[in-house]
Amino acid sequence: MEVDFLLIGQGLAGTVLSYRLIKSGYSVLVIDQPESNNSSRVAAGLYNPLTGRKMVKTWNADLLFPEIEPLYETMEQEFGTNFLFKKPIYRPFLSVEEQNEWMGNSSDSKFQTYLEKIHTKSLFEEVVNEHGGVMLAQSGYLDINTLLDVYSKFLLEKDFLLEESFEENELGFGDGKITYRDIEARGIVYCNGLGAMKSAFFKYLPFSPVKGEILDLEQEFHPKEIINRGVFRIALENGLVRVGSTYSWHDLDEGPTERAKNELYDRLDNLMKIQNKKLVVHKSGVRPATKDRRPMLGKHPDHDCVYIFNGFGAKGVSLIPYYSKMMFDLLVNQNQPHIDVNISRFFKYI
Repeated sequence: MEVDFLLIGQGLAGTVLSYRLIKSGYSVLVIDQPESNNSSRVAAGLYNPLTGRKMVKTWNADLLFPEIEPLYETMEQEFGTNFLFKKPIYRPFLSVEEQNEWMGNSSDSKFQTYLEKIHTKSLFEEVVNEHGGVMLAQSGYLDINTLLDVYSKFLLEKDFLLEESFEENELGFGDGKITYRDIEARGIVYCNGLGAMKSAFFKYLPFSPVKGEILDLEQEFHPKEIINRGVFRIALENGLVRVGSTYSWHDLDEGPTERAKNELYDRLDNLMKIQNKKLVVHKSGVRPATKDRRPMLGKHPDHDCVYIFNGFGAKGVSLIPYYSKMMFDLLVNQNQPHIDVNISRFFKYI
């Protein structure tokens, strides 16, 4: 069997990159064990242009955000399934001073495209927001599980997916190509998240795994907006409320923890005036984050056919649409990714 590219992993990174390749006429084969997509499967899928305690623009937001909704909307049309939910994000102010600061920011051109409205009075009776809040635009969430499910079905129907474990020791090299069992390809791309840490080719890369936990709850109050202050609260299409997320560089193997659940409950109680809630689902996953919090794209320095598209951490939904175009350009045209995401920045550690 001969294909253009062999991709390892069908999480969100492998899904979007393989989709771009297939739509441009390239043949691919994806090797994936569905249960290995833990990071993508438990991600909340939020995309948010302004983040952090100080509400700064997401890194490279002006490049990333024009690509997010058009890509996922195109995939929705292709597969006849809804998985992108465009929702404004409401962030309550904690003080009059913060309110005044954002009144000023609203006239700043670098923020205007991401701001829907500044509210100077309480918008929701159910939310602690006596000073009002800022309503953000170009935001929402992606139902990643639904996307991965419909896409794996698409790949299986075309014989583009092998649902099995990848055995790196069975790779061979020759004549500018790679071989894997009876498969021959012009390149192999590691899109398998933390699985790449075990690869002989990429074990030098500075992954910094971070665990995240989220809760799905039964709780009153289902606004169309996402409420986000210290914790995000999304009213899902299935009638539940999703709350998250924690960040932990410890207890990576423990699964869902009582500590994280209590932390999320405390944050939610500080955000909401309504306190009743019933836990339905508690999920955890370990994200393939990096030491410098930047993705890792590129070609191995000693093996021209070996590539990586990885390290998207907690922001894969917003990072992958833009950087998959850059990765496509490397695979097809051999144009190098920007240095801030290129794995060449780590070659000194080999």
